[in-house]
Amino acid sequence: MRYFIQFSYNGAAYHGWQNQPNAITVQQVLEKSLLTLLRQKVSLTGAGRTDAGVHAMQMYAHFEISEISDRKNLIYKLNALLPDDISVQDIFEVSASAHARFDAIARTYEYWIVQEKNPFYSDSAHYVKHPLDIAKMNEAASLLLAYKDFECFSKSKTDVHTYFCDIKVARWDKKKDLLVFTIQADRFLRNMVRAIVGTLLDVGKGKSNLDDVKAIINSKNRSKAGTSVPAKALYLTHISYPNTIAL
Repeated sequence: MRYFIQFSYNGAAYHGWQNQPNAITVQQVLEKSLLTLLRQKVSLTGAGRTDAGVHAMQMYAHFEISEISDRKNLIYKLNALLPDDISVQDIFEVSASAHARFDAIARTYEYWIVQEKNPFYSDSAHYVKHPLDIAKMNEAASLLLAYKDFECFSKSKTDVHTYFCDIKVARWDKKKDLLVFTIQADRFLRNMVRAIVGTLLDVGKGKSNLDDVKAIINSKNRSKAGTSVPAKALYLTHISYPNTIAL
């Protein structure tokens, strides 16, 4: 039987989601905990990758196993066994063909910025002391919705077949102490959000303008875009699936 597992994690201690040789990952820790409790090897297929240090408020993966008789008890035991920086919220049965990655129709990320030194955000937000023109940053962010090819924001050495992404939301909002960038798309390239944020910050600081952003996107050249901002302030906040995914 195939199940989806919904979970969240603070990525500070991990080299991203996906299993890697000689590096601790969220997938490795979660699979090990499932093996301990279910007493059979479980292979998780995640909804996507997150890079080292990136967090997920909502993440999904699918796995196959014989029927789970008491899902609530399994969730309870998993949370007791897992470290404090990983939490499981739900496990539910899906159709045999349901896929955590390919069936996802939208993914949403947030990037958190503080403009005053704040010890409570030192590990969870990016401190930018330079004054920022948020209106200009929002104008530049809105330009992203008119494009599909984002090769300029992609990590140079990657195995993707296309650089096309359909961005539906890209905006900056002031939320109490935080300046939050929200972006939603059907898919994201490796390092894409952090490169976009770095580019938009250059606009906010007056280092570049709207025409520069258009030229960067059209160049398809990563070296033309802004510097990638730190991973510690990036959060995968939501993944959307069709309503028919769960049985």
